[in-house]
Amino acid sequence: MRRREEILRIVRDTHVHSQDELLAALRKHGFTVTQPTLSRDLRELGLVKTPNGYVSTETIAPVATFTPRATVEHRFEQLIRDSVISAETAMNLVVIKTPVAAAQPLASAIDATDIDGAAGTIGGDDTIFVAFRTIAAAETFARRVHEIAGLTPRRRTRA
Repeated sequence: MRRREEILRIVRDTHVHSQDELLAALRKHGFTVTQPTLSRDLRELGLVKTPNGYVSTETIAPVATFTPRATVEHRFEQLIRDSVISAETAMNLVVIKTPVAAAQPLASAIDATDIDGAAGTIGGDDTIFVAFRTIAAAETFARRVHEIAGLTPRRRTRA
C-alpha cells in the first residue's frame, strides 16, 4: 500500500514527533488520511513513539531487562522452599519433583540463576530435569536444593 510505504519513508527520513506532524507530511505528499486511519496504520506498521519521534520497532535494539542477582537468588530459593517435594540425582541429572503446575516457574528460576555446571533445564508440569556437565556438579546442586528446601536426602539401598 503506497500510503504505508510513504509513512515508513517519512518516519525513516525525518523526526516526526506527533500524529499531527505525520498527517501534515502525508498531506504535503498528496495523501488524504484521517487520524483514526493513521493510528491504525502506525499500529499495523509496528511504529512506536519515542522521545526522538516515531520509529519502527525493527530499528529498536532489544532491551535486556536487568534483575539484581540478589533478587534472582531470592526468587530461586523461595520457589525451592515453596515447591520442591524431592530432588534426586541420576548421573549428571537432578530430577526435581514439585506439586502440579509448580515445575515451570521453578525451572525458569533455575535457568535465571547462575548455577555452576548447569547446562539447562526441562520443566514439565510437576517434574524438572536439570542437566549438569558433570556428576559432581549435579550432586552439589542436589545437596543445595535439599538444604534450601529442608529435605533429607534419600539413601539409596541396593537390592
